[in-house]
Amino acid sequence: MQSAPTPPSAPSRRALLTGLGLAAAAPLALGVTARPAPLGQPGRPGQPVQAGRTVLLRGASLVLTMDPSLGSGPLGAVENADVLMQNGTIAAVGPALQAPRGAWVVDASGKLAMPGFVDTHTHLWQAVIRGGCTDRDLFGWFQGCTDPQRGRLTPAALHSFVRLAALDAVQSGVTTLVDWVDIFAYDLIESYVRALAGTGVRFAYAMFPPKPDAVLVTKVKKELVDPVPLGSFQVATHAARAVQDLNRAHWEAAQDLGVMLNSHALERPEQRADDPIGVLTDIGALGPRLLINHAIHLTDAEIAAVAEHDVRAAHCPLSNMRLASGIMRLSEFRRRGVKVGLGLDGGTNDSSDFHALMKTAIGLQRARATDAGVYPQVHDVLRMATLGGAEALGIADRVGSLTPGKRADLVVIDPAALNFAPRFDWVGQIVFNGRPENVDAVFVDGRALKLGGRLVEVDTERVVREAEAAATRLRATA
Repeated sequence: MQSAPTPPSAPSRRALLTGLGLAAAAPLALGVTARPAPLGQPGRPGQPVQAGRTVLLRGASLVLTMDPSLGSGPLGAVENADVLMQNGTIAAVGPALQAPRGAWVVDASGKLAMPGFVDTHTHLWQAVIRGGCTDRDLFGWFQGCTDPQRGRLTPAALHSFVRLAALDAVQSGVTTLVDWVDIFAYDLIESYVRALAGTGVRFAYAMFPPKPDAVLVTKVKKELVDPVPLGSFQVATHAARAVQDLNRAHWEAAQDLGVMLNSHALERPEQRADDPIGVLTDIGALGPRLLINHAIHLTDAEIAAVAEHDVRAAHCPLSNMRLASGIMRLSEFRRRGVKVGLGLDGGTNDSSDFHALMKTAIGLQRARATDAGVYPQVHDVLRMATLGGAEALGIADRVGSLTPGKRADLVVIDPAALNFAPRFDWVGQIVFNGRPENVDAVFVDGRALKLGGRLVEVDTERVVREAEAAATRLRATA
């Protein structure tokens, strides 16, 4: 779900210079303690987690590595195992690992560990309109919610909303996200990126430039995004015949830089008139460096073309359901081998509950097919939420599984909860029973962002209070 684009003037081939590639993050880890500590107690009471080198998760009851070579089944499951993180990477997974000297040893007994969730498509700023326009479709949402609010944003208010939504994503287990942003003033963009960077999440800032502005785009990349170790930049577009010249300039800029292009495509049946797949074909963008979002109303021939060229896709089932947009033909994408990740899609998801997102991805396909055996099954959707998302973004060599050598992005889930217990099939329960409050810990690049069920060094009451105050001020200007 995006904002309605305004047709711009035709740009030249090199009018937009941008950069992409989720940068390899600087090594960040945790402080040390000489004895095993339960999650949420990384040292002396009241002491913040300090930068360090090594963390050992000890004795997780189940580790889903997403790497079949490391464990059993398609999810690479290992029971009663440890996970060792060193210098921001996964060093080893297995039972009874030896703790390196000076390591912070974390007791994970009775808990589940797995890679963090990869959100392939969102709009964090739309937290300001959560729960809004509940009786509207996509176009009504534009008219009643996104367009009026976007025009009132101030840097301070934007910072509050983005921080709120990003921290909500982190606390629910998201370790990587792609934010498609159509906000253009430099001071607003600066506030946006600063809020993202402050959360510690791995992110790609996908900037939609509405007109040729090489100075602004280059400035955003070099001065705002590049200095953030976990940040990166994408070229965003909205493919349509009316803006084909702009689409071409976006693609050519991306092509010059060897980066991905990120486009919405056929979220609603009315957008068939825009012919987005035809436009992307005509400008030569079909290929593994193209990510299309929603992709609901594609024809058989269009799905075949997407598959043939290894185009990647982001599936946003909660948003699509909320806006009555339709149901992606996920089984057909799978049959043809298209790499698909999951996306929360910002304000029309209303929360950042990745467990609900996975459950909905399964449920909508079953409701459509009236067949409980249809794709995706539980193991399929767990893979889509992690390694599948990383594959869609072209970063599976760095994140998405607990393969030694990859970045240490993982979550720890506590099943000892009223909504989760008793144990029957923990893998299925992650999807069908899990909620954000079951996420006990979140590590990004080896650094703890959540421990013991609480965000680390974050005053959540203040974050909420500041977002509420900012929203009140914006409403007062209406």
